[in-house]
Amino acid sequence: MRCVHCRRCCHETEMELSEADMARLERRGHRRQDFAVMGEDGIPRLRNADGWCVFYDAGAGRCREYRSRPLGCVLYPVNMAEDGIIIVDELCPQGGTLSSSELAERGRRLRSLLDTIDREAEKR
Repeated sequence: MRCVHCRRCCHETEMELSEADMARLERRGHRRQDFAVMGEDGIPRLRNADGWCVFYDAGAGRCREYRSRPLGCVLYPVNMAEDGIIIVDELCPQGGTLSSSELAERGRRLRSLLDTIDREAEKR
């Protein structure tokens, strides 16, 4: 799948963050309190500013941290439904271009990421 930079995934994001995601962004010079907000469920998420991901650059129409973006952003539009089924987010106009093997691999990586985020939340 090739991103066409439609920006839909950057608008009002609720992207969950792992400790590895946050550490990587901190190494890039960002302060955690500037890019992350703690959810009521104890899971950190990307902060929004004026309805957009804090890393979204409206002038350029792109992510300012694309190369260091959270793993959830890398795996998008693959998502997990509440019942645990791996799905493709209908919001993404390119979602239908994912091959079955790409969907399976991203789904495997997403399950692992979400398990990690859940374990990290339990330790907080």
